[in-house]
Amino acid sequence: MVGPLRAVDVIRKKRDGGKLTPEEIAFFVQGAVSGTGWMPYQVSALLMAIYFRGMDLEETACLTQAMAASGQRWDWSDLPGPVVDKHSTGGVGDKTSLILAPLAAACGVYVPMMSGRGLGHTGGTLDKLEAIPGFRVEWEPEQIRSILRDVGLIMMGPTAAMAPADRILYALRDVTATVESIPLITASILSKKIAEGIAALVLDVKCGRGAFMKHRPDAEALALSLQQVGTAAGLRLVTLLTAMDAPLGCCIGNALEVKEAIETLQGRGPEDITALSVRLAAHMVLLGGLADSLAQAEARVRQALQSGQGLERFRRCVMQQGGDPRVLDRPELLPQAPHVEAWRAPRAGYVAALHADRLGQASMLLGAGRARLEDTVDPAVGIVCRVRPGQKVSPGECLLEVHYRQDQSLKAALPLLEQAVILEDGPPAALPNEPLVLHTWGAGTA
Repeated sequence: MVGPLRAVDVIRKKRDGGKLTPEEIAFFVQGAVSGTGWMPYQVSALLMAIYFRGMDLEETACLTQAMAASGQRWDWSDLPGPVVDKHSTGGVGDKTSLILAPLAAACGVYVPMMSGRGLGHTGGTLDKLEAIPGFRVEWEPEQIRSILRDVGLIMMGPTAAMAPADRILYALRDVTATVESIPLITASILSKKIAEGIAALVLDVKCGRGAFMKHRPDAEALALSLQQVGTAAGLRLVTLLTAMDAPLGCCIGNALEVKEAIETLQGRGPEDITALSVRLAAHMVLLGGLADSLAQAEARVRQALQSGQGLERFRRCVMQQGGDPRVLDRPELLPQAPHVEAWRAPRAGYVAALHADRLGQASMLLGAGRARLEDTVDPAVGIVCRVRPGQKVSPGECLLEVHYRQDQSLKAALPLLEQAVILEDGPPAALPNEPLVLHTWGAGTA
């Protein structure tokens, strides 16, 4: 006769390379949330065992579903259109959410975009949005439903009742060096999206110097895990692998990135951020069944961009979420740093590389990011890249524009800035971020 499940037996089984059953995984997740049968050190022990031993597709899918079922789940079946979200694994200068969500909404997609805060050298969408004076990202369930129905999108943080297992497990992963586990990353991302109640999801997995996954084989493994587990969970899914060696766009830092997102919605943004935002929004439109092909979906998104419908949808979003809509016409109303320093080329040459990780870390040291979740972010500071890879520069030409508040933070960032822009005598043979989209998995990829 088999006795009751015990935490120590589940830990031992995974430690020795065994495959956990759905019952054992559910027991683990329920215990982590309730504290019944599992002490925090036992939860940490199993996380470490998973880190070293891994999980197969079935185990990862079971973990994802158990985490999604640990709290509230949304139901959007009363909305008169498709409900689709997008998630990015994070990169330097990645402000695509602020651009693609209004564009997709303007095309008829309902977008309940649940985002996070920045940690380390990659910025968080919530931090960017809160750079808009008055903008609120925390809402009660009925308010969320009302805003989404009225505007077609809402950009918000996760509610406390949604997938609480993820919040508990991530806090332990963060302090036990078990963050970099593909099964645990997969379950963390998808459990929240499943609980969100969406019908379809576009995933943007970053790969390169400024990404969480710096090496392509690791990024591809994560992308494939997300695609397979998400599909097994019943989501319509498209996963893109995109380059993150150089920053996306020109701006790094919260208010600076909001300004660049607005400029992009006005049709005058950098080519790379415009192209990627349009591609991601087009996949959302296609997954929502509002176009017959990716080319048709992209044409619809570009029309929403060129006509200004995307910009107006973002204006409505800002107004409904308590923000000051005047920033769309007067960007000087966004927070501004008191000091701006030009970082100039020491000699003539060609920009061989813009190191996204070094620029992201420098921006964090200026105060635009946080090393710990409890750190305070300065919305005004950051960096503007005045050159792009492959560009020819002259001696004394401005390479970077550094927006800072304190001399001390500028001094801390200087060593990274010195190493961020790589100059060579001749033009580079190939640009590091070409092409931006490296691979695509899922339906409608052609």
